[in-house]
Amino acid sequence: MKVYSFLLLLVLLISCKREEDPYVWKEIEVKATAYNSLRYQTSSNPNIAAWGDSLKPGMKCIAVSRDLIRLGLKRDTPVKIEGLDSIYLVKDKMHRRKRNQIDIYMGTNVKKAKEWGVKRLKISYGIPKNELPNDSIH
Repeated sequence: MKVYSFLLLLVLLISCKREEDPYVWKEIEVKATAYNSLRYQTSSNPNIAAWGDSLKPGMKCIAVSRDLIRLGLKRDTPVKIEGLDSIYLVKDKMHRRKRNQIDIYMGTNVKKAKEWGVKRLKISYGIPKNELPNDSIH
């Protein structure tokens, strides 16, 4: 019976093998602000992001400055933000004058966005391994 239990446990451990992370995570420090989907903060259609995605309160997404897009933070890139638990997706881009900055989407909650204020913090963003040259995966 003990041998059977041991073998069963071994099979379960092997079958529950952790899947490999499909991303290479890069870290940078950025300025982080917050925004809302309100006409006076964005445009006449505040629920439509720059790439055409529909924004809805509760979504975990960010806008990025265009220089960060060149670093690999393009549409749908997963982002971990220092001090926040969830993974956010890049769904919007900021005005051309902004540099090294993210804007965290906070739905229509203006009070929450104002309380966030302006911070300098680290973010990690995932670059799919299949989009990297073979010699840069380590």
